[in-house]
Amino acid sequence: MMSMRTTLTLDDDIMKQARRVAAEQGRPLKDVIGEALRAGFGLLGRSRKAAKFALTVVGGRGLQPGVRLDDRDALFDLMEGR
Repeated sequence: MMSMRTTLTLDDDIMKQARRVAAEQGRPLKDVIGEALRAGFGLLGRSRKAAKFALTVVGGRGLQPGVRLDDRDALFDLMEGR
């Protein structure tokens, strides 16, 4: 897959989140942003480099009160104590 160098202006909150994810996963920032864009455009499965991740379930207590898996922003707010 060919790459193209370009300049984007991103909101501060998006860049902060992308940097945090890149640092947590030990991945280059450009890969994290590219994967997010592919997911947003519905192209995630078409990438040559498929994302590798593991889902670990801890405790088996089910969902905690206030957790809604269908509302990403509310879930992040809950996780960050907002």
